[in-house]
Amino acid sequence: MKRRQLVRYTQVALLASLGTGFASRFQSSQAQVNQPLIIQWLGHTSFLFTGDRRRILVNPFRNLGCTAKYRQPSAKADLVLASSRLLDEGAVQGLPGNPKLLLEPGTYQPASNFQIQGIRTDHDRFGGQRFGDNIAWRWTQSGINIVHLGGAAAPISLEQKILLGRPDILLVPVGGSAKAYTPEEAKAAIQVLEPKMVIPTHYRTQAAAADACDLFPLDAFLTVMAGTPIQRAGDTISVTPARLAAGPVIQVLSYKF
Repeated sequence: MKRRQLVRYTQVALLASLGTGFASRFQSSQAQVNQPLIIQWLGHTSFLFTGDRRRILVNPFRNLGCTAKYRQPSAKADLVLASSRLLDEGAVQGLPGNPKLLLEPGTYQPASNFQIQGIRTDHDRFGGQRFGDNIAWRWTQSGINIVHLGGAAAPISLEQKILLGRPDILLVPVGGSAKAYTPEEAKAAIQVLEPKMVIPTHYRTQAAAADACDLFPLDAFLTVMAGTPIQRAGDTISVTPARLAAGPVIQVLSYKF
């Protein structure tokens, strides 16, 4: 079964299935690699990545529970990635600009110089029996290798490690609950993948509705990761390959309420 899954992970989606208009929006020149990658946190596990003339939105959500007081993501993007169909990371209806949606695992090549891979993982600690599959997304933008683990909850297998590679930037859930890593599990995933920069996601903030959010706050993860350098910024950062250190650094973003 695992061998068949590995084959599915590496299947390439045909360009025609995504539409020629999508491909034209994703054409870029080699010179664009020198431009920085702009990462904006939109709350919870949702981020907007801008660079190489591409705008990629990951995990738009609905305002409820742990995301009740965030603004619902409405950024205009060329491409939207969802880690699941759950409302806290897969609310893709009504987004502006008619973006293309990637909602299933697989390898997609919308242009000759751009490829993105969705890797299937478990969204719970019971083989996906409670919350189904999670999709971890991997791609390169502005010369930076990015892995967004979505709502991963199970340990990273050897096959998944091979597919995910060693990311420059790893976005990892850290707040626990039944469908995402606890701080200790997030630390284990970081040790497996050895990223240069870690951006924590999926933790409790003041956006949570009272008595309707079972996530740990960020400080629980930072305590577990004691000794790892921490950088703090607003909701947006600009990253170039030269800025990335050799060892892991935790990049904390703050949401502008």
